[in-house]
Amino acid sequence: MIAYKLFNKRKDGTYGPLFINRKQKLEIGVEYPAEEHLTKGYAFRPGWHCCAEPNAPHLSKEKRVWCKVMIKDYVQHKRPESQGGLWYTARKLTILNELNNG
Repeated sequence: MIAYKLFNKRKDGTYGPLFINRKQKLEIGVEYPAEEHLTKGYAFRPGWHCCAEPNAPHLSKEKRVWCKVMIKDYVQHKRPESQGGLWYTARKLTILNELNNG
């Protein structure tokens, strides 16, 4: 299933999660299983958090880029439009490409 995810983009060209396990380095074309990380101050919601569209108005876009991703073994979550509407939490994620974010 195609979905979209907002990532931090590093100077070395790798991508990283926004909040949980921020040090993880992700590359295009590699399938990554979801990991479980208890993080103080955050609800425990394991899985890759993705959107049905490249839209998450509640999140800053500064130093971040949208990527098209392939997800597997996912669950849908209806969220308010102010949070991008339909979300997914997936057990597996592959970054396909970075969107033209300009």
